[in-house]
Amino acid sequence: MSRKKYIVELTDSECEICKEVIGKLKGTSQKVRRAQILLKADSGWPDSQIADAFSCRTKTVENIRQRFVEFGFEQTLNRKKSAIAGAKKLLDGSEEAKIIAMRLGSPPVGYGKWTLRLLARKVVELKIAETISYETIRQTLKKSHEYQAGHRVLGHPPPKPTRNSLRTWKTYWQPMKKPTILRSPLFAWTNSQCS
Repeated sequence: MSRKKYIVELTDSECEICKEVIGKLKGTSQKVRRAQILLKADSGWPDSQIADAFSCRTKTVENIRQRFVEFGFEQTLNRKKSAIAGAKKLLDGSEEAKIIAMRLGSPPVGYGKWTLRLLARKVVELKIAETISYETIRQTLKKSHEYQAGHRVLGHPPPKPTRNSLRTWKTYWQPMKKPTILRSPLFAWTNSQCS
């Protein structure tokens, strides 16, 4: 049998906190399971027996032991995210606005339309960002398009008009008395029905 690399030794107050979490089912089910695993690891149970008792993998027990030794009790029990986890945002709001404005403008001479790679090259050339991938450009433009198109949460389209919303529109519509003639005499807008 191999020696444990990460030994869990809880203080009396930490044991009480774990027992309180387990007794009152305080927190998420994962937090309760972590408290149970910490208590059993403190009392000397082997990892395989803890894993069988709480229906989890042995690697989960090992990871909890390691997190306890490296990061402490509080971060292990509450599963706080690491300060280094997650990628830093590449563009701030003003940089995104510059990219969107560039996309809405006309493309450079010799190009028919903006491509993602062309936009990425121009962003670096104009020193908006030091380096940028065309995928970041795509995500930025996708966000702005969904916002402009009136899409709601998770990209769902706006609701379809209902009978009540159409009725409201009809009450504000006033029929025109005279036809409106546009700049060209060939077209005239009337409110009368064609026969």
